[in-house]
Amino acid sequence: MPDTKPRANGERVLADLNALRAIGAYKTGVHKPTFSEPHRQSLEWLMQKLPDAGLAAAIDGIGNVFGTSAKAGPKLLAGSHLESQNYAGWLDGPLGVVYALEAARVLNADPALRGAVEVAAWCDEEGHFGSFLGSRSYVGQVTEAEIDAARDRTSGRPMRDALADMGLAGRARVAAEPGRHVGYLEAHIEQGDTLESGKLAIGVVTSIVGIWQYKINFIGEQNHAGTTRMAVRKDAGLALAKFCLAIDERFPGACGPRTVWTTGRITLDPGAPSIIPGGAEMLFQIRDDSPAVIARLEDLLRTMADEASEKGPCTVTVEKIRTGAPAMMNPGIQDAIETASKALADGRSIRMPSGAGHDAQMLATVMPAGMLFVPSIGGISHHWTENTADADIVTGAQVFVDSCRRILGG
Repeated sequence: MPDTKPRANGERVLADLNALRAIGAYKTGVHKPTFSEPHRQSLEWLMQKLPDAGLAAAIDGIGNVFGTSAKAGPKLLAGSHLESQNYAGWLDGPLGVVYALEAARVLNADPALRGAVEVAAWCDEEGHFGSFLGSRSYVGQVTEAEIDAARDRTSGRPMRDALADMGLAGRARVAAEPGRHVGYLEAHIEQGDTLESGKLAIGVVTSIVGIWQYKINFIGEQNHAGTTRMAVRKDAGLALAKFCLAIDERFPGACGPRTVWTTGRITLDPGAPSIIPGGAEMLFQIRDDSPAVIARLEDLLRTMADEASEKGPCTVTVEKIRTGAPAMMNPGIQDAIETASKALADGRSIRMPSGAGHDAQMLATVMPAGMLFVPSIGGISHHWTENTADADIVTGAQVFVDSCRRILGG
């Protein structure tokens, strides 16, 4: 017997994504930082679309947009974010919002399905003002004091000023209602090349990595670059460079199969060509979905710092400045995505962890959560050349809508 269930409208999904792409367009991507005019226009676009999906639209006091349903039965929350990194890609965020909107349009109007999809666009997933402020606010992890202190990382603009300019000053922030949702589902481009290289259509996310960040300081002795003999120098910059190399030599023996580490910023003090650096600092990040692996690597990092200090000529200290616990995705939701993929994507799916952070890891603290990936061309993301083939976008939409139906059906 043929399957007559309503499915995602691929042309409508592509049209929606391209409409959002036109707002704040930059080359083939977008420039849509949080609370910028293009971001505001994108939120307004969504607010106007939600009633077509049988949803009441509202925006709360931190800039989250919600579409809520009065339809009887269980509710599934779905969404992502609409702002972008600076001068970045057009799909990172909007893909998940448009998929959620499409699922609501298809399923909420289906009389054969009890229950509804509700939609969320979380504010500032990209971290212009802070870390996952919108989704963290929803799960009760953001204080008013944190909002008071938040500043735009590029311009220094206070978040309170940005909220006031958006017309959101004094508006209440929406919090998760215990028991309202059977779960949360988010779609995203992979931001890597696992799917593309494997000729796969769908990534079934098993976990979202935790992110641990460290500030490593090197204390030497500032002196004249022309008159100080090499044998007696205490060059903090050279000590930092050697430490970076030592990490790459020793971490592979202690890491997990998916661990990654990055030195994202190096600063030399005073940073002048004729002065030996008396101080140096590196910001260092480790990502993995196993706290045990991270603990082992952190111990190794501190041991290496102690060894370098003892050997000299510089002193090395390690300060942990961020801890991000990994989030496990719900097994039942994973099964629903995989079953939908077998039905609509020829089973071309793989279970895989996410190496990037997503709002789903915040939602996972209060409800069952899951994520679906579609391929990224060349594995590129956070750059204006980010892209996904139209056919892969449409397949992902079909699988996403069917996954929502299966989750709502229990």
